[in-house]
Amino acid sequence: MALRHCAYLFGFLAVLGACSQERNTPFPPPSRGTPVENGLVIGNRLMAAGEYELALKSFSRAAGEIGLTVEVLTAIGSANLGLGRLGQAEKNLRRAIAKDDSFVPAWNNLGVVLIATGQFFEAEQILRRAFELDSGQSEEIRDNLRLALAKQENSSYESPNTGPKLIQRGTGDFLLTTS
Repeated sequence: MALRHCAYLFGFLAVLGACSQERNTPFPPPSRGTPVENGLVIGNRLMAAGEYELALKSFSRAAGEIGLTVEVLTAIGSANLGLGRLGQAEKNLRRAIAKDDSFVPAWNNLGVVLIATGQFFEAEQILRRAFELDSGQSEEIRDNLRLALAKQENSSYESPNTGPKLIQRGTGDFLLTTS
């Protein structure tokens, strides 16, 4: 009887040993207890690097991890803005504002989208709201508001060589410039 238990024990240890053999991958095994960076942090880094498509994928992963929060919706809208998908960007940024109408980056980025689509009057109103919510502290919002006002005044003439350029300033704030 003791021999049979030993056989079972050796069989169990053999299976356990086979399970713990090295993996055929160049990547180290995931460490237990180490926090994984969430999709928002990674996505923001990708946005800063100009990798908007990868950032969008990362933000979508964040939506699966933490849900469609105002931050995630704003990030998705900003990535779509960087990709030139202005309709999708506007839709997501408006959803973010509907979720939390005090989230300044959503207001600012929506204003940037509206400037890019030529809706200068609404862009001015949106950016004024962002400026008020931010108590005038953000230089980026101030610059975007100035741009909206200038575009509104000069909307009859658009230089063919100047196109909008999206620049990330801080976390979740973007500046639209013409170069």
